[in-house]
Amino acid sequence: MGNQHQRKKHNWKIFFLSLLGINVTIFIVLLLLIFLPTSKTEELPEKEYIEEDAGAEFTVHSSKQNLSELVNGYVDKLLKDKSDMYSVQLEDDVQLIGSIEVFETDIPVSIRLEPIVQENGDLILKQKEISLGLLHLPNKKILEYLKSNIPTPEWVVINPKEENIYVAITQMEIKSNFKVRVQQFDLENDRISFRIKVPNKTLGL
Repeated sequence: MGNQHQRKKHNWKIFFLSLLGINVTIFIVLLLLIFLPTSKTEELPEKEYIEEDAGAEFTVHSSKQNLSELVNGYVDKLLKDKSDMYSVQLEDDVQLIGSIEVFETDIPVSIRLEPIVQENGDLILKQKEISLGLLHLPNKKILEYLKSNIPTPEWVVINPKEENIYVAITQMEIKSNFKVRVQQFDLENDRISFRIKVPNKTLGL
């Protein structure tokens, strides 16, 4: 009985020390996220205006559900082995749900963004709220981490200093050579529409 009691006590100590070590490691990483300097303001893509190209234009309407499926399909293809770690939800705002891996421990992260349509049809996703687990950390630091660890196409710029994500919709690479611009992005009322430009050269004109 004495040996069994000592074994349980020893196992409890190992468990306690392991848990303490994990907490200390997470605490150190969080301190680094808070105190490391934020990178400079990112250079945004030069704005393009699809109206400048000759061609026919069409308006396409979508819903939050259909657009969510399309966006998440693209995210899965882009992130590949990390595709199960991140998803996008369109509610009354844009929500990026995922996790940050810290020494083999996944810490949930949630980012809420307000979509703002630009005059040329691009989109700025302005931060509203960011949480890391049960903690609320400086928005800049979490975006800094995501910028370093999530691959993005050239037309998506994560800008921690400005606390936003610039999505150059007009510069998306589409195999058909079509050009796209956002016309309306009203999530609260589920009114989403895009202008599609079909260049004359695509039709051989």
